[in-house]
Amino acid sequence: MRVTVNDEPKETAARSLADLLAELGVAQEPAVAAAVDEQVVPRSRWSAHALAEGARILVIRAAQGG
Repeated sequence: MRVTVNDEPKETAARSLADLLAELGVAQEPAVAAAVDEQVVPRSRWSAHALAEGARILVIRAAQGG
């Protein structure tokens, strides 16, 4: 399936947001947030959130420091 991740086209076999984030290597990071089609998806719903062809995913990583 073709989706867009942070404005970059991506081909994926992931069926859920959790699968996609695991594929990207960020699912286990503690300070990651994700939105699908401009709607924030709580971490507790990542596994249940099915992805659709053409979905627009935004992955945000919090960072600290200065």
